[in-house]
Amino acid sequence: MVDLDTREWLLTNGLGSFASGTVSDVRTRTYHGWLFAATNSPSGRTLLFSHLEASLELPKQVIALGTNFWGSGQIDPTGYELLRHFDIKPVPKWVWGQDDWQLTRQLVMPNGWGEGKGRHSDAVTRRHYDTENTDETLSASPTLSVTASSANAQGQLCHRLLIQYRYEGKDEAILRLRLLISDRDFHNHQKATPQLQFSQLLGQRQVCFQGINSGEFGTPWHLRWTQGSYQPDGFWYWNYHLPEETRRGLSDREDLYSPGYLTVNLAPGDVVTLEAKVGFPDLLQSSLNDDTFGEVVEAEQERLSLIFGWDEKETCDWGLWTRDLVNLKNYSSTQSPIWQQLLKASDQFVVLRTSNREPTFIAGYHWFNDRGRDTLIALPGIALLTQRFGLAKALIQSLGNYCRHGLIPNMFPSLESEPVYNSIDTALWWIESLGLYLEATQDWLFLAEQYSVVQQIYKAFIGGTRYNIQVDATDGLIGWDARGVALTWMDAVVDGQPVTPRCGKPVEINALWYSALCWASRWAEILSEQETVAETSRFAKQARRYSQQAQQVKDSLQQFWNSPLGYLYDTIEPDDRRNSQIRPNAVIALSLNHCAFSIQQGRQILQVATERLLTPYGLRTLDPGDREYIGKYVGHPQQRDRSYHQGTVWCWLIGPFIRAWKRFYGTEPLPFEWEPLLEHFLTDSCLGSISEIFDGDAPHTPRGAIAQAWSVAEVLRHLRN
Repeated sequence: MVDLDTREWLLTNGLGSFASGTVSDVRTRTYHGWLFAATNSPSGRTLLFSHLEASLELPKQVIALGTNFWGSGQIDPTGYELLRHFDIKPVPKWVWGQDDWQLTRQLVMPNGWGEGKGRHSDAVTRRHYDTENTDETLSASPTLSVTASSANAQGQLCHRLLIQYRYEGKDEAILRLRLLISDRDFHNHQKATPQLQFSQLLGQRQVCFQGINSGEFGTPWHLRWTQGSYQPDGFWYWNYHLPEETRRGLSDREDLYSPGYLTVNLAPGDVVTLEAKVGFPDLLQSSLNDDTFGEVVEAEQERLSLIFGWDEKETCDWGLWTRDLVNLKNYSSTQSPIWQQLLKASDQFVVLRTSNREPTFIAGYHWFNDRGRDTLIALPGIALLTQRFGLAKALIQSLGNYCRHGLIPNMFPSLESEPVYNSIDTALWWIESLGLYLEATQDWLFLAEQYSVVQQIYKAFIGGTRYNIQVDATDGLIGWDARGVALTWMDAVVDGQPVTPRCGKPVEINALWYSALCWASRWAEILSEQETVAETSRFAKQARRYSQQAQQVKDSLQQFWNSPLGYLYDTIEPDDRRNSQIRPNAVIALSLNHCAFSIQQGRQILQVATERLLTPYGLRTLDPGDREYIGKYVGHPQQRDRSYHQGTVWCWLIGPFIRAWKRFYGTEPLPFEWEPLLEHFLTDSCLGSISEIFDGDAPHTPRGAIAQAWSVAEVLRHLRN
């Protein structure tokens, strides 16, 4: 098989929409395409615009620049052979060429809820979000229709992608751009059927599309361009092959529809710019010209500069990446290209949820939506470390508003669905994140506003809540017992059975509970100093109660100490048996703001974790010497789910390890070097982001989502410390 460069790139728009593909420009995944539009931000993601199939006509030859895998096993055309250069700074750019010609293509996806040069203040610091800075307008059309739910979901938010081609050569040329389009959910594949048709309405240098499937109208969108003539010429391309899905044991064939093609006559130095945008054309929208692309790129750079405090004139050249890898002394400098790209990567996960007009985090691309646990674990790195305190506050308040029965949901709703309360620890991570936010900001007014949520969580855990979650009155520890669910972060379920059920009393859950009680005691003391005499007495009593319970939990946490192993039991099961598997949850227990374990215990735990779990990319989820260990995350979905927490390396766990190490070993050097992980960030998998997981076995191949929020967040949180 031809060795194509299948490393990936990613563009996002702050609404859940994204564009993604490979360096060689061949599509290998279901999730590769140029416009996946989140019609119910950040969910409802639909592939509308797959790509443009380009060919260049010169006086003596016609050159096909695309690259496709086909179900027959063929690769055709083979445009990758003419690909001379690829870069992602500041946006993805491909350069094809031969001795006498060169064609450059660039893509940019603007932020969809903060557009406009000079308007890129950190929008998430606002409690009410300004929708007047976008230009999406839905209008009627005799041949195209949009449902009310689609219109409401889009509101005034903007989902668009700009493409620009530049031609250089000694002769004039003709560029033909054939459109490949779709109207399918981003998890599924499109198949050519008589029931699926595409309506198109041609206007002046623009064309509007809408899928119609069994009489139901899909999401409308339109394409416009600066020069060229469009020829409707509709037919299907059948049987594209997506080899990455083959490797994942999933459906790997797709059909794409081509409604027509654009012909552009190019003289040397000519440029053509295109814009794909969700919704019907707006007569009042700004004009499109060849300067628009550069203006959008500049506006995006300004937006990031204002959020992160960069001086645009002093931002480093992307070409310094290689030098930074060779000499890593300055990789954490504010002007380091590595540091700046980490900040840029972190911003890709910040999105607006239209169901409540509040910010949230996408857990990972391509296939995750927002998740409560992931958001809270990522929050310190993405929002606090970067001093995006308005973002942190909005996230904490938004999640607190969803608290029910003392639980905060792990899975969050689209406009039509209800949140899913399927975790025991999300509420405890909420308290931990609130504590870190308050320590950073001293925002005691916000504490007063959120204190009722803290009490609601406390009372529910004490009195009992869903899934038989309840504090054991004999030792003060939290336990739970419910079959068929997995409530901790090790949450894989196969055939209705949790792979790592962890019923009973999990170690990191009770470490979080101890930290929560310590926070609550301190907060009650603070509030007691700010209230009337009657309220002061009430808060003082609460502070004493929380403190006493924290001490009980601290003492009871010693039940997890496995002295012969020098490690912590992973769970105390409902029948009081101890699970002695070596997992990273013990390290999480050492890493929280309040820790119940002694220096001697902490050091022993970290030595075992270093020997058994630590890799250059994070911590394994299980000791390789365990009989249940699975070293590679491969195979069909059930195989992969079984290995998800049975040895697979999770990058985010490097953060708890570093925090624990600094607590128990002080200034002693970390037994961990940043170079392999930073090289992955810069040159592997998804260029400029960090994967969700890696194989437990060397060479620790990256797996799972190509860009994961808490992976990026924990590297940000500790790279400069």
